Amino acid sequence: MIEMEINRVLAQMRAVASEVRAQPPAAAEAGGANFADVLRQAVTSVNQQQATATEMARQFETGTGDASVAEVMIAMQKASLSFQAMTEVRNRLVDAYQQIMNMPI
Repeated sequence: MIEMEINRVLAQMRAVASEVRAQPPAAAEAGGANFADVLRQAVTSVNQQQATATEMARQFETGTGDASVAEVMIAMQKASLSFQAMTEVRNRLVDAYQQIMNMPI
């Protein structure tokens, strides 16, 4: 029975992968996404993940939510990881900007 479930999940993953390969990127269709909008969406997403994790932790601490310790910890780790990734992207953008500004004209 477990093997059947694994095969079903693998089939779903293959179907999604083939759909992704068949579709053209959305940015190419729209003529390119605005960098500021993409960055704003990323920051909003990270903020939402942190707010969700904080709310789950608060509900767990007060006993009002139905989330388990594992679910709370996973949400906290996802929020932490996404914040670290966003910080790394920001650092690389700042480095690229500094390199461009230091280029001789």
